[in-house]
Amino acid sequence: MTAGTLYGIGAGPGDPQLITLKALEILKRIKFVFAASSTRNTYSLAVGIVSPFLGEDVSVELVGFPMTHNKTELRAAWRDNARKMLKHLRKGKDAAFVTLGDPTTYSTFGYIMQTIRETDPDVPIKIIPGITSYQAAAAAAGRVLAEAAESFTVVSGAMGAKGLEQIVDHTDNVVMLKIYKRFDEIMDTLDRLELGEKSVLISRCGLSNEEISFGSHYDNGLHPPYLSLLIINKMKG
Repeated sequence: MTAGTLYGIGAGPGDPQLITLKALEILKRIKFVFAASSTRNTYSLAVGIVSPFLGEDVSVELVGFPMTHNKTELRAAWRDNARKMLKHLRKGKDAAFVTLGDPTTYSTFGYIMQTIRETDPDVPIKIIPGITSYQAAAAAAGRVLAEAAESFTVVSGAMGAKGLEQIVDHTDNVVMLKIYKRFDEIMDTLDRLELGEKSVLISRCGLSNEEISFGSHYDNGLHPPYLSLLIINKMKG
């Protein structure tokens, strides 16, 4: 029996109207949807975004991923979740794995795809790109990411300001994701580099409680929520 196809679908950053037409077409005909969630909760924002487009007979299963840097625990979760998906796909039925933003950008889908390919390389996998959080955030804030001969670099703030300091002298503009845990350290570094006033903080982009703060208007007494990022326009002003 030919295995079903796994579609990695980018649900966009939060606004259901930002789902692509191609993703919508697949979601309307698919009968089984997987989505990542933390093992600490039973909710998936990606499912919340796509749910208006799913049929009543669609089955949705959340697959848990631990919030840890322990590679042994993470690999065990990838293998366990890949087995759950393969059990369905090997019946010849298509399935979707929905993820926030784009499946190729800081997404759990990449780990699942790699694990499935290592386990059963004959299972077809197709990626349906989605609008990234930083594209939507730049639009919401009215900021241009790059123009003419400018460059821009996307870095993670999960380990603090280290990534920023490594690239800031080699790019014109910076997008910094995963900033919520080390926000104070990141902002101290931006101020030291005299880039604080050239940055904009966007939180919960595309959701009803979206917030946009420019430069010195940040509330330094509060940490930003999980869904937050910084856009730093070095060439601005």
